Amino acid sequence: MNPAPLSSPGLFPERPAPLEEACAASPRDGAALMSFALSRRLEGDERPVLMTATRAWLGEHGRPYGPGLPGTSLILAPVNTAAEALWTLEQALRSGAVSLALGTVDAATLAQTRRLDFAAKQGGCVGLVLPRGLDGLSAARRRWRISTLSSAVDPDDAKAPGAARLTAELVRGRGERPGAWMLEQDDETHRLRLADRLADSGLAAIGHAGASSGLAA
Repeated sequence: MNPAPLSSPGLFPERPAPLEEACAASPRDGAALMSFALSRRLEGDERPVLMTATRAWLGEHGRPYGPGLPGTSLILAPVNTAAEALWTLEQALRSGAVSLALGTVDAATLAQTRRLDFAAKQGGCVGLVLPRGLDGLSAARRRWRISTLSSAVDPDDAKAPGAARLTAELVRGRGERPGAWMLEQDDETHRLRLADRLADSGLAAIGHAGASSGLAA
């Protein structure tokens, strides 16, 4: 029997699960992925964010700029191997010292993601695994694919770029219906919001497919 859904079908699940996964749809979507990942931090949680990544990954993608993340402190933990990244991620989650822990880990096993899920629940924080793809089994409650969209139009200058936008596609969610939503950066709160809230037109679902799909756990 499928577990009870975290949210009604079709609604964007704004409250993060203890463990989620998200990947970029293509290499050019890396910045959108980081923006989405940081938005999964619980609103109002002032604990710092930790990100662990191998030095090879940082050499390929660059280092996040901590001072450019308003509203939070970033702890960057470079490691040499994926095994070290998994260990660092698990310890950070279990410690309860961070609001959000991000780990650029590929091909984590079901057993390993179960440990991460348990650690996140134990620490009362959110864990987000950032693999290159979403293959294989995972204990993550939600799995996302993130892609970049053209920015909104600046309300004061039609020739200037407005708020940054992205598509968050829920590929799999335990007890939840897959769907895709358009999100945009809110410069006042420094968080993502549904893109059409300013128009008072409700949710910004830009597509849904299929019925509920459970994850292995």
